[in-house]
Amino acid sequence: MRHLQIYQFIAEVARRGSIRKTADHLHITPSALTRKIQDFEEELGTPVFERLPQGMRLNAAGELLLRHIRDQSADFERLQAQLSELAGIRRGHVTLACSQAFIDSVLPDEIATYRQQFPQVSFSLDVRDNLLGVNALANYEADLALLIDPPPSADVRELLVKHQPLCAVVNKAHPLAQTDSVRLRDCFKYPVAMPSQLLAIRTLLDEATWRLQLQPEIAVESDSLEFLRSFVVRESAVTFLPLSGVPRADERICGRPISTQDLDHLRVVLGQLKGRTLSIAAEKFAEQLNKHLPDSR
Repeated sequence: MRHLQIYQFIAEVARRGSIRKTADHLHITPSALTRKIQDFEEELGTPVFERLPQGMRLNAAGELLLRHIRDQSADFERLQAQLSELAGIRRGHVTLACSQAFIDSVLPDEIATYRQQFPQVSFSLDVRDNLLGVNALANYEADLALLIDPPPSADVRELLVKHQPLCAVVNKAHPLAQTDSVRLRDCFKYPVAMPSQLLAIRTLLDEATWRLQLQPEIAVESDSLEFLRSFVVRESAVTFLPLSGVPRADERICGRPISTQDLDHLRVVLGQLKGRTLSIAAEKFAEQLNKHLPDSR
């Protein structure tokens, strides 16, 4: 516990790469900050920073120390949450990384529902698709990540896996809006508003397109699901979104599941960093998501 302050100082210097910038942020003098780090290095028996002309950079010992600092910080947050539980007060903070598909209604609904019961729990939400969401866990930037078809990672423990269809999304006047389920070849009879290569659903679409030997007419391409949804309102085009990404309240558009003859259902994964102990608030929110997220299988 006696090292909590210097741990904070070292983590900030590692993040900012500069004694001066860190000292300004912490409202202490650069000389005082330098002396604290040097005293700690002397106590530890090894330097943790490389002093470079352009600033400060962690060395190998420093990288090990930073991992220890992050572990200690996560454990301390859990201790604080447990102490609050003992006092009968549900407090805490949950940091989430998530794919774009969940920001329109799923997570706003779930967070609001959770806070009705635990109003003293706050949330941070960072939109990160695919590999970026996995990296947020590995870098201790998120407690939980809710992702669409994330790449395999030895760092991630999957807390839940659900399955949802990929949907063809069109405006209500579009011919495909009259069907219950569609084939990809039917979608590609119309201009396509295509998700970009940065999104996991694009990889699945490209694989199916190649396998079925189809040639879509791509009218527009974007890594913003919000833009793609807005575009099909204005043109008789088709875009593709996970079921959770089809807005429930927007009566101008509708989603029709793509037949599993063309595409398997998407994997919706809620993950945490393997070996990291979650706060009580994060654990309870994960349990709530497990109960509420739809599963089409």
